[in-house]
Amino acid sequence: MDPRITVITLGVSDLETSLEFYRDGLGWSTEGIIGTEFEGGAVAFFPLSNGLQLALYPKRQIAEDANVEETAPSPAEFTLGHNVKSKEAVDSVLKTADEAGADVTDPPRDREWGGYSGHFLDPDDHVWEVVWNPQFEIKE
Repeated sequence: MDPRITVITLGVSDLETSLEFYRDGLGWSTEGIIGTEFEGGAVAFFPLSNGLQLALYPKRQIAEDANVEETAPSPAEFTLGHNVKSKEAVDSVLKTADEAGADVTDPPRDREWGGYSGHFLDPDDHVWEVVWNPQFEIKE
């Protein structure tokens, strides 16, 4: 198996609320909710860099599709990293997230490892780390 990820799907409680957060609050491009003509098909996609897609899909539908039990979420299960080019960009992104209604759980600060980052929760408590890492080159 090639190590390749092309879509990251976040399970959400309310598709419309999450769509509004990412589209209207963070300003991300999307066609909106598609697939409503199929039972259990409603989903929203956001194109990211390098061909990656972020999908928002109802949690209950993920559980049904994957034949697993829907369990209580934990924000500490994983983080989504949003790398930026500067400390100022970290501050700007976290300000935008805060204005969009995110819960900024960790204000931006210098890190012992040499970078600068902060964290926020989206409407479904997915943890996003906004980070400037001097070891990463960010390409447009």
